[in-house]
Amino acid sequence: MNPTPSSTLPWADVQILGPMRPGYEEVLTAPAVEFVADLARRFGDRVGQLMARRRQRQRRFDAGDRPDFPAESASIRAGHWTVASLPDDLLDRRVEITGPVDRKMIINALNSGANVFMADFEDSTSPTWDNLVAGQVNLRDAVAGTIRFVNDAGKHYQLNGETATLMVRPRGWHLVEKHFRVDEKPIPAGIFDFGLFFFHNARALIDGGSGPYFYLPKMESHLEARLWNDIFVHAQEALGIPRRTIKATVLIETLPAAFEMDEILWELREHSAGLNCGRWDYIFSFIKTFRNHPDRVLPDRSQVTMQQPFLRAYAQLLIRICHRRQVHAMGGMAAQVPIKDDPVANEEALEKVRTDKLREVADGHDGTWVAHPGLVPLARAVFDAHMPQPNQIQRTRAEVQVTAEDLCRLPTGTRTEAGLRHNVRVGVQYLEAWLGGQGCVPLYHLMEDAATAEICRTQVWQWIRHGSTLDDGRTITETLFGNVLDEEMARLRDGREPARLDAARTTRARDLFVRLCTARTCENFLTLAAYEQLDRLAGPSKE
Repeated sequence: MNPTPSSTLPWADVQILGPMRPGYEEVLTAPAVEFVADLARRFGDRVGQLMARRRQRQRRFDAGDRPDFPAESASIRAGHWTVASLPDDLLDRRVEITGPVDRKMIINALNSGANVFMADFEDSTSPTWDNLVAGQVNLRDAVAGTIRFVNDAGKHYQLNGETATLMVRPRGWHLVEKHFRVDEKPIPAGIFDFGLFFFHNARALIDGGSGPYFYLPKMESHLEARLWNDIFVHAQEALGIPRRTIKATVLIETLPAAFEMDEILWELREHSAGLNCGRWDYIFSFIKTFRNHPDRVLPDRSQVTMQQPFLRAYAQLLIRICHRRQVHAMGGMAAQVPIKDDPVANEEALEKVRTDKLREVADGHDGTWVAHPGLVPLARAVFDAHMPQPNQIQRTRAEVQVTAEDLCRLPTGTRTEAGLRHNVRVGVQYLEAWLGGQGCVPLYHLMEDAATAEICRTQVWQWIRHGSTLDDGRTITETLFGNVLDEEMARLRDGREPARLDAARTTRARDLFVRLCTARTCENFLTLAAYEQLDRLAGPSKE
């Protein structure tokens, strides 16, 4: 794709390298582009500095350091303070649904009966230019109440009279938007996603009785939260919107961030809507943080449940901190999808969801996540039965005491051939879909996104790197991995697995998965490597 010459654009020093399809000009207006470019110029360098700080800290972990609560911010952790009050439509968040920003998904999620829909530009959206810009058009239409969709069979979709509260997740600080360049540099992806949405929708949301609400992903320190807060302050001032109007929930989905939860809330205290247990990315981060530590090798992904001590400690600490600061502590994702052709298996899956949600509400979470509209009634029933009030922030959980060792405790379990095969099957199939423009994929009755795919490839990398053994005594080597990969690819090709894969993309996905799993060092994010190969002309999803 050839860049659009900047001389043809109504603004200077900005290049749009993606195609301007019909309708895109409605969100890529000159004022909106100027607003986003201003944010990039003001704050882009700080993103680079924070990423350098991440790399420096990871080098210390690689050398043997363990994460700990920072001594320099002990006074913030000990202080008696709370975050700013919340708007009415964020007081009851007992069930939240998440999904990508395609048109049908937005309508179905807003109509799902959930309290909140998190429209996701991050882990469940493959960042093709078309997905991103069409997603902004879709969200603008949703905020305006005019969004419509007609599928290939002629079925019409539109919003109900009562819909979920909208929140938006921009991409994390580690990502760039290569199709939008300011002063000849790609801008931080989070600034692109946040800036366009905020510019076009903040005022309309306020006029409609809500507000611009966000989820913030992948942060590793309070300094990264400070940057978001500074962006919020400037954006509100630039558009004449009162300070504290923006509200944002931070996903605690990295191990380093778990040691700075108080500090993150402190930095965002004017704009905070609490914290969320991003369990899948958190497991991935545990592997990545301890990538050089042979005494921190995990068992099969299926065995790393929220009952494992390190995850129990993290979730309960999050609840205690949030409730002490008078804000919501949100539970994690139920990734199951309904199994329509097997009632027995479906009931087993639903029972797992029921048990997980019961644990969350009993621990003190104020709400939870689901990936599929079919799980909304189940999650709501559990929370309604045990939390009749809008939230349970009054449960301070002061008895919870969590140490650094608790947060770093090794999960127990085994590594199995079945677990290795599952990682291979899911990893390759997910990458194939992602390269084709699809960011969340139902595989084996679970909704897989970038976070779960990260677990698949980092587990394989970790097992090979440290010569881990399977429960049958075999050592996991590159040769064993290669043999398993060849066998699983053959299963996909000959139809023994229920998959419809593009042959060329599958080859690219396989090669990328192999490279990531056998690299000398653990790559920070698979999406960084995959972004370089992304099908630039992949169009927006039809559904």
